[in-house]
Amino acid sequence: MLSVIIPAYNEQENIANTAEVISGILDAEEIEFEMIFADDGSKDGSWAEICRLNADDPRVRGLRFSRNFGKEGAIFAGLRAAEGDCAVLIDCDLQHPPELIPQMYRMWERGAEVVEARKSSRGRESLFYKLFAKGFYKLMRSSSGINLDGASDFKLLDRKAVNALNEMPERMTFFRALSGWVGFRTEHIEFDVKPRNAGKTKWNYKKLFIFGINSVTSFTNFPMHVITLIGVIFGIFAVVMGIQTLVNYFSGSAADGFTTVILLVLILGACLMIGIGIIGFYLSKIYEEIKRRPRYIISEYTKRMRRKE
Repeated sequence: MLSVIIPAYNEQENIANTAEVISGILDAEEIEFEMIFADDGSKDGSWAEICRLNADDPRVRGLRFSRNFGKEGAIFAGLRAAEGDCAVLIDCDLQHPPELIPQMYRMWERGAEVVEARKSSRGRESLFYKLFAKGFYKLMRSSSGINLDGASDFKLLDRKAVNALNEMPERMTFFRALSGWVGFRTEHIEFDVKPRNAGKTKWNYKKLFIFGINSVTSFTNFPMHVITLIGVIFGIFAVVMGIQTLVNYFSGSAADGFTTVILLVLILGACLMIGIGIIGFYLSKIYEEIKRRPRYIISEYTKRMRRKE
């Protein structure tokens, strides 16, 4: 059986159509499935729509968070609730083409354990968004060794990969990278990003920036190495300047250099504050992890939904 996991936040306009489209595709291909909507604390009528669909078709199930915990939490809640032999993640707005699911499923039947759908184009995204994504993925590749160029959350995972992800204890997760980090036999398929079926995107530049910072710091310690590198550079610079100062002093040609000293103090102070800020951010991540609070809290399940803690 295939588990279709669909994170949803304020997607009332999309849920019914998404369920109908995916069900029609999978029924036509005679693929047994369950569909799990993970409602990330929506404030509109998303949960009512999920419950209505569940009453009409028991294969459509859902769970609801007590508040908005974010897409990462919804993804992992869906993975934990999935009962299929494999699971596919897809966005509720159908920007991920559902017609590719049968092809991904057949690739799994032929032995693939992870099928990653990669973006061949980024759709109607702004130039800033595209540049931000390109820079972010390049940083992740250089710091972690995982290639995220064109990556998306649209993936099919074998039960072994699902179990491996469910066993990870960390609270701060980055599914897009973790699904590659776990390994397993991986194949790729490309797709073009479609326009949203309805509604507006929940992402803005502020959320993207925060998501990028959280993803980098939760998956790699690269920023800490940057601090070390800056320290080494300034250490070498300090030695060179110290030698020059001593030479000038003993040769009797030492200058006042007040402006230079002020500039060096300002630059060094700025670097120290940035370094302290990065270290503080990592300490806050450690603090969040050691509190052992859950990634999410589920307040409701639809009928016929098995509760998994």
